[in-house]
Amino acid sequence: MSAFRPSRPLDAIQSRVLGCLLEKELSTPDGYPLSLTALTAAVNQRSNRDPVLELGSAEVEAALSRLLREMLVWRVQSARVLRWQHNLDSKWRLSDAGKAILAELLVRGAQTPGELRSRCRRMHAFAGLGEVEATLATLAGSELGMVEELPRQPGQKERRWTHLLSEQPTEPPPPPPGADDFERRLEQLEESARRLAADVAALRRELHEP
Repeated sequence: MSAFRPSRPLDAIQSRVLGCLLEKELSTPDGYPLSLTALTAAVNQRSNRDPVLELGSAEVEAALSRLLREMLVWRVQSARVLRWQHNLDSKWRLSDAGKAILAELLVRGAQTPGELRSRCRRMHAFAGLGEVEATLATLAGSELGMVEELPRQPGQKERRWTHLLSEQPTEPPPPPPGADDFERRLEQLEESARRLAADVAALRRELHEP
């Protein structure tokens, strides 16, 4: 594991919290760092999130405690309320482009370079797909190793990228073509065999009757 990644994979809530801190720093810098209330609202935001979550402040605070132990976030005491900010500038030294892509992957999951370019616009204006792909290559490099390209799935034109800070859910492979039809035909054959066996048993009883 890269020394830049957490000692243990982040869970879904921790990933969302970290992604929201990155996103808000870039998209709404005037309101950053975030209070617990503001961060909880960002985590539960219904736009630009996949999946949409409904978490309480206690769950967000528990995630922050884990991230604090990993030194991925810091507490900032303002005049009136405790606020939170990420620590990725000192830990990973990412560019704004890198932070934007990582934030998008953390809050919305695996995406294509084209989707990343469009959805990161509120955080960083990429000049083109070439800059997106170059940034992904940097994040995937041996020093950072924070993202990886996923194999192309059937019916997809572009490959998607995902982050490596948390365990990715595994999806069962799609059934082979005709699998449903094969199961149906097998059930029909089994039913025919049962009926044939019953007919043979009935015939034997008739032949042995006096």
